[in-house]
Amino acid sequence: MTDTPAAAAREDELELQVLELRPALEAVLMVADQPLDHLTLAQAVGHPPTEVQTSLEELAAEYTEQGRGFELRNVGGGWRFYSREAFAPAVERFVLEGQHARLTQAALETMAVVAYRQPISRSRISAIRGVNVDGVVRTLVTRGLITEAGSDGESGATLYVTTPYFLERMGLDDLSELPDLAPLLPELDDLDEDAFVEAVAQQPVEPPEPLPEDETDADD
Repeated sequence: MTDTPAAAAREDELELQVLELRPALEAVLMVADQPLDHLTLAQAVGHPPTEVQTSLEELAAEYTEQGRGFELRNVGGGWRFYSREAFAPAVERFVLEGQHARLTQAALETMAVVAYRQPISRSRISAIRGVNVDGVVRTLVTRGLITEAGSDGESGATLYVTTPYFLERMGLDDLSELPDLAPLLPELDDLDEDAFVEAVAQQPVEPPEPLPEDETDADD
């Protein structure tokens, strides 16, 4: 007998319920790029909202008691991981020392995709590049090369654009001075994503001077 859509959905729900609550919450929060409320988290991990709220508060207290280098905060109506203020000097040294290294190829490609397709979400960048770009995007934001620019009207995903600092480091007055892909790709508007990223790779946006080092994509 074929399962109905309702039965299949119920099976999925039951499968979620067997996940351990705390590890599941940590896993979701680890990849979140914005604070998540307990209702959104409850839906993701498949546990009742009241249990999720209690577990979040307990996790936050435990991290503080253990003196971990990160903390779980309830800020702006949602929960998110942050580095603990007491360890800010270490984070600052890491960020500043990285300013003297060059960007990796993965970071340059991600920055090029943002430059040509902005405003663009992380999921769209990932789809174009074919790898997870969360770490690269965070680093480019930290370095001031790209920045958040509102959210997508349909999906609600955060959108990213290049910054004036990006133009400064590239030696450009405005985005119209980016290398033109049109002569190579006459039908750019209809170009599929694989062809687009291949074209970007063939026309790399090279910085005029060393730029900060970035983590390589997990799949690179």
